[in-house]
Amino acid sequence: MIITWEKVVKNFILAGALGTLLSLPAIAAQSFADNFDLTQYRTDVKTLASDAFGGRAPLSEGEQLTIAYLEKAFKEMGLKPGFGDSYLQAVPLAKISADQQMQLDIGGLKFANGSEFTARTQRVVDKVSLTNSEVVFVGYGINAPEYHWNDYQGIDVKGKTVIVLVNDPGFATQDPQVFKGNAMTYYGRWTYKYEEAARQGAEAVFIVHETAPAAYGWGVVQNSNTGTKFTLVDGNNNLGQVGVMGWVQHDVAQKIFAKAGMDFDKLKRQAAKPNFKAQPLKLQAQLTLKNSIERAESHNVAAILPGETRADEVVMMHAHWDHLGTVMEDGKPEILNGAVDNASGVAGVLALARHFKQQAQTMPLARSILFSAFTAEETGLIGAQHFAQHPSVPTKNIVAFLNIDGMNMNQDVDYILRYGEGVSELEHYLDTAVKAQGRVVKADPRPQNGLMFRSDHFALAQQGVPGLLFMSLGDTDPDYIAHKYHQGADDYDPNWSLAGVSQDLDLIASILTALANSTDWPRWLESSDFKAKREQDGRN
Repeated sequence: MIITWEKVVKNFILAGALGTLLSLPAIAAQSFADNFDLTQYRTDVKTLASDAFGGRAPLSEGEQLTIAYLEKAFKEMGLKPGFGDSYLQAVPLAKISADQQMQLDIGGLKFANGSEFTARTQRVVDKVSLTNSEVVFVGYGINAPEYHWNDYQGIDVKGKTVIVLVNDPGFATQDPQVFKGNAMTYYGRWTYKYEEAARQGAEAVFIVHETAPAAYGWGVVQNSNTGTKFTLVDGNNNLGQVGVMGWVQHDVAQKIFAKAGMDFDKLKRQAAKPNFKAQPLKLQAQLTLKNSIERAESHNVAAILPGETRADEVVMMHAHWDHLGTVMEDGKPEILNGAVDNASGVAGVLALARHFKQQAQTMPLARSILFSAFTAEETGLIGAQHFAQHPSVPTKNIVAFLNIDGMNMNQDVDYILRYGEGVSELEHYLDTAVKAQGRVVKADPRPQNGLMFRSDHFALAQQGVPGLLFMSLGDTDPDYIAHKYHQGADDYDPNWSLAGVSQDLDLIASILTALANSTDWPRWLESSDFKAKREQDGRN
C-alpha cells in the first residue's frame, strides 16, 4: 500500500507528535537544544576526534579506544547489547599494506606512486604483478543492459589492464535521457568499475581521476588508496576480485594515450556516446604490489532499545565510527581525525540513543530502535557489508536504516538536503518532519557525486532495506570538501555553534518516532534490485 499524507500524519499522531505537526510557529521558535544535551554531544565529538584516538583507523589502538567509548556509553544509558549478549560484532578483516615504493610503467613511461597514480589490491596474497599486461581503454567500463550500454562489447580483456573514466555518461553529457543525466548512478561509482572489470576477467583497472566527475580532488584519492587498507575475506582469499585497483591523474592518462598515438580527451568525448568501441592502446603495463598481510578482527558496535509491542520489527539509527587513521605527509605523520566525518555522526547517534532511552520511561515505542556504529566504511562499507550478510536481526525485519555521515556543526538552516528523489517512501517521512519544523526539502545540489552509494546505508539497501542519508559535508562550510575532507584539517572546532546539530537531531528524532510507532513498511518507489529483494521478503 502506498503511504498517503493522511497516513503519515496518522503515524505521527500515534507517535505522540500531534502537537509537533499542528504547531509550526512554536516549532520554528523553539530551542532544539532543549531536547538534546549539546554539552555531552560536544564532549563526544571532541573525544572521538582527539589525537589520542589516532584517526580511528580499524585494527588500531584508536579502534580499541573508540569501541570501548561507545560500549561504555551504551551501558551507561541502560541499552541492551545489539548482538545477543554483546555490544560488539566481530568483523574479520585482512589488513593489507602494500610497499609504497612501487612504480607504474606503461609503454615505457614511468609514474610515481601517490602523486601520479595509486594502486592497491583486495586479494589476500603476498604479491600481485602486472607483467607485459596489454592496456585497453574501455570508456566508462559499464555494462548496463537496462540502459542499452556495454563498454565491454566486442573486446576480450581477460588478464589485461583496463583504463576507465570516472562517473557515467549521464554526467558527461548532462543529458537527462542518458542514464540519469547529471545524477550519478551506481554505474558511475569506483566500486562498480572494479566489480565489473573483475566480472570481465581484467587483471587491473586504472580509473582516470578528474575532480568534477569524481566529486573530490586527488588528495582524497591519494589518502584513501595508499598505505594500509582493509578488506573482508571470502572463501577464496578474494582471488575473484580484480588484481590491481588503481587510479591515475588526468595528465597521466593524457601522456599514456599520447604514447599510444591517441588523443585522450577526444576519446573521452566519444566514450560518452552509445556504441563506443573499446580501444586497445597497444601498450603494456608493468607493476608489482608487494603486500604485508595481517588478519585480524575489527568490530561493529550496536545497542538496542526494545519496542513495547512489536519488538521484532527494528528501525536502525546509524553512523560509521571509523576514519583514516594516521598517514605520512611530506615524510611526517599526520593524524586524520575525521571530526565532522564522522565523529559528528557517531555523537549524534549517542545523543539520539540517550534521548529515546529517557523518553521510553514514559512513552515507550512500539518497534525497537537499533543504534549502531560500524567499522571500515571509509574502505568500502566493509562493516556494513558484514552486518548486511550477518545481521543481528533478519533484514526483512528492518523497517528502515537512517544514516548520519557528517552533521551541520554550524548555524541552523531553513532546509534539509535530500539524497535521491523518488527512491523510497521514506522521503514522505522526511517531507513531513521537515515541514513540521518550518523548513523545506532541497534536492541534492551535487547529484553527480553519487552520495546515495557512498555510505553504509547502501550496503543495507542491497539487502532491500530502504534508507535515509543525513549528510552536511561541505554544505554549510564551503571550505570543507576542498581543504578538510579526508585531510588533517577535519579537526574538532570549539567555535562550532552546533545549532544545526540541534535542529537536525530534532528532525531525525521525529522521523524515528514516526517509524517506530507505525505499522507501515516504507516501500521502494523505483524499480531496482533493492525493490526486488524487498518484494521477495514480502515487505514491498
